[in-house]
Amino acid sequence: MFIKIISMPEKFYITTPIYYVNAKPHIGHAYTTIAADVLARFQKLQGKEVFFLTGTDEHGLKIQKKAQENGKNPQQFVDEISGEFKKLWKDLNIEYSNFIRTTDPKHIAAVQKVLQTLKDNGSIYLGTYFGMYCVGCEQFKSENELVDGKCPDHNTVPEKMEEECYLLKMADIQDDLIEKIEKNEFWIAPERYRNEMLSFLKSQKLNDISISRKNVQWGIPLPFDPEQTAYVWIDALLNYLTGIGWDPVKSEADHGASGDNFSKFWPANVQLIGKDILRVHATIWPAILLHLGIELPKVLFTHGHILSDGKKMSKTLGNAIAIEEMIEKFGADGTRYLLLSAGPFGQDIDVTMERMIENYNADLANGLGNLVSRVVKLSENYEKNISNREFKIDGNIIERFSRFRFDQELKMTWLLVAEDNKYIAETKPWELVKNNQKAFNEVMDKLMRDLFVIANRLMPFMPDTSEKIKKALETKQTEILFPRIK
Repeated sequence: MFIKIISMPEKFYITTPIYYVNAKPHIGHAYTTIAADVLARFQKLQGKEVFFLTGTDEHGLKIQKKAQENGKNPQQFVDEISGEFKKLWKDLNIEYSNFIRTTDPKHIAAVQKVLQTLKDNGSIYLGTYFGMYCVGCEQFKSENELVDGKCPDHNTVPEKMEEECYLLKMADIQDDLIEKIEKNEFWIAPERYRNEMLSFLKSQKLNDISISRKNVQWGIPLPFDPEQTAYVWIDALLNYLTGIGWDPVKSEADHGASGDNFSKFWPANVQLIGKDILRVHATIWPAILLHLGIELPKVLFTHGHILSDGKKMSKTLGNAIAIEEMIEKFGADGTRYLLLSAGPFGQDIDVTMERMIENYNADLANGLGNLVSRVVKLSENYEKNISNREFKIDGNIIERFSRFRFDQELKMTWLLVAEDNKYIAETKPWELVKNNQKAFNEVMDKLMRDLFVIANRLMPFMPDTSEKIKKALETKQTEILFPRIK
């Protein structure tokens, strides 16, 4: 279904959402970012030039209030939390190309220029907006988005709000947006989210949306009305352009394409988001681009939530799993494996610490770790060198990545791990080496070849482990990759 994404030549641009810094990073942020890192590394394996953007969203009323609660000024508060995200990505071995912050001066200047452009071309206008505002989401909610009158994500009743603000025209682009989604020029995936958005867009007229607030100081001032600051979503969404060097100040005629990275990498090949921010990314984001005359992203891929025992994680229920605890217990590669093997990326996954410990011991300690240890030990009596072999990515691997089926790719890799562990038990190479060198060499040919393939297939998912296996095959020395957890 998504093979055309993978087959695009030369360049690959992938983004995560930029994460809101009202609190420290959690397991959900890690899930999205690990997936993006895996896709980026896979594209590099194919020789593509890759740009991987992530970062932090740092303006808005909620942050202004959080900073006050913590006795800090907003800039100090966001600096600290943004630093926590950077540290976590380092701990998880995330190789991003750029980490953008919406408090970056270049981003602020670009946002102000965009707002002026939208005002000048008639896409935004001064008006009055009335609606139900959820502070937790930092956005207005329509009645059909509420459950029993409450925001389903925060379980709070939105505030009724009427204020003078600037509005972005939405109905003007609605038909064009529907057509682009139907033709998969703006590909929303998985299919159920595409259908959901088409149903929404065809069943009701889009209301013009507020893009500014009057009483929020911690935000980007509108260049044509300094009493108002930019609505946090408008500010945040533009990061996907500014994060690759888009500079609307340089060239209005070519929409800032004078920036080398922008002209090289835009439109984005894949934008990963959680399902709670689908509607904003499938309506407001393309509306901004259409009003600016900029091509839409190729694919908007939506993943599910991480549940624990069938329930959303929360401190109140006591079922929240801290990402720092996972890294401490399982290591970076173990954490990456356990999250992406937990189920299809486009659906909700369900994890518990107990189940992850079981999977870690079974798959990593007893499965992969045991195989590497046995094969490397046996290779002391094997004279062939496989370090100069070339790894070729076959069509089945590409197809699984093109459908974002990380779990299936890992499952297929672990089938090979299990097959080889069984093969060792059946052939008993430790006995063959004593009396049948030819048969021993044949067994070792298969095992060494398979372990080389396994190491390369794991590279996007578990980069450190991949390198350790390759080094062990070359030096014929190994360490315990995954100590058992009792």
